[in-house]
Amino acid sequence: MSESQIIALSATEAAAAVIAGELDERELYGVYHRRAREHGGSDALNCFTWVSELSEPGGAPQRPLGGVPLAVKDLFCTKDVPSQSGSKILEGYRPPYTATAVSKLQQAGATMLAKTNQDEFAMGSSNESSAFGPVRNPWDRGRVPGGSSGGSAAAVAAGLAPWALGTDTGGSIRQPAALCGIVGLKPTYGAVSRYGMIAFASSLDQAGPLTRNVADAALMLRHMVGQDEADATSLAFPEPISVPDGVRLDGVRLGVATQLSAESEGAGGIEPGVAAAFEATLKLAQELGASIKTIELPHAPHALAAYYVLAPAECSSNLARFDGVRYGLRAEPGGEDGERGLLGMYTRTRHDGFGAEVKRRIMLGTYALSAGYYDAYYGRAQRVRTKIAEDFKTAFQDVDFIVTPTSATVAFELGALTDDPWAMYMNDYFTVPMSLAGIPAISIPCGLAGDGLGPGGNGLPVGFQIAGPAFSENRVMQAAHALEAAIGFDSAAAFA
Repeated sequence: MSESQIIALSATEAAAAVIAGELDERELYGVYHRRAREHGGSDALNCFTWVSELSEPGGAPQRPLGGVPLAVKDLFCTKDVPSQSGSKILEGYRPPYTATAVSKLQQAGATMLAKTNQDEFAMGSSNESSAFGPVRNPWDRGRVPGGSSGGSAAAVAAGLAPWALGTDTGGSIRQPAALCGIVGLKPTYGAVSRYGMIAFASSLDQAGPLTRNVADAALMLRHMVGQDEADATSLAFPEPISVPDGVRLDGVRLGVATQLSAESEGAGGIEPGVAAAFEATLKLAQELGASIKTIELPHAPHALAAYYVLAPAECSSNLARFDGVRYGLRAEPGGEDGERGLLGMYTRTRHDGFGAEVKRRIMLGTYALSAGYYDAYYGRAQRVRTKIAEDFKTAFQDVDFIVTPTSATVAFELGALTDDPWAMYMNDYFTVPMSLAGIPAISIPCGLAGDGLGPGGNGLPVGFQIAGPAFSENRVMQAAHALEAAIGFDSAAAFA
């Protein structure tokens, strides 16, 4: 096969071709290895922080994933391979073990191709907070790819990796998937082991796939789910993950929440083109047999505020381990006014090692957990989280899925929001409620928006989000597959 023919294959098609003997695994790996080195570095998309030095794969052509190359977010520990979480404080760190999600995919036959750039410790919505520089959106290199899994999303959208592993705490898979025009799935909390994921917010973090289509997401997820002794929060998935084949939505009830609709006031300025693409997709869903019902999620407007208390509180505890003593950066104490001794080393290491956004969230979280403020902030945010979960449970008694735009905007320009943290946080308005409730949600591309933007001036990608009850991934992906087929979105415009 030619390079263009190989790149045109989905991951599912490539795995099938290798297993059938129609495509040589080494040829498949070689194409992506060359492309990753040519287009993924800091002088291009900057979506990779490490690319394998191997020119050939380890060899797993008869396993279910056929040796298909895999890009892995730098948040995952990978044995003897740099695992830096986008942070200077972990620069060059090579763990002695591999994260469960990665090892399960490797055991199924995936071959690790590269580690992907990300927002530092997954804290960001634009991939501009990385210590290794911002990732560029392959649709328009002057724009962000979304975050925090922006490197994974950009790599898949640009055809530099067939699929990639990301993490989602408040939207970090779904939002970059939307901005890069690919598919991103956040599974039910606990469906995938968090062992070996460098923690941001432990009660929210979840690993998931970023792929070109829904079938690829299902195939990847099939080999990720399951209970893990090393992660007490992991759960046995109640049914096998199936690759979707549905093309109709007959009888499916889609809920559009007043508080999370394209017209919702809390979205903070949803772009007209995004709203139009969302409404057009709703109409298409009806043509496929779905019914649309307006529902209420009364506490959803408070989700963002609750999230930005809870997630920083957990991050302030999780990141306390990075002190310069056990691993990672160790800065020497000193300076004219600096502390001396052990305290000085702690202070200087964390000052030099953490970026501005991480420091901001550590301080917010520490304040929320401090004496006299715990009940007013953290305790209240937890009660809001409970109410949000209850709202979703009530809504799912009347509808099968809840749908929203994934992001209120298309990809924005690099640097546009870096000086306005609240505007940056608003990018998670439509994704955070599902994270707080712990339910699965998928983003699929549903069209283009923005006159004069993107390749040929036809616009930039818009994401359509579908959320379902806990452990409803199979049904969510069936619905997403049917819509995906009817939409017929072509992501080839982003290929490098």
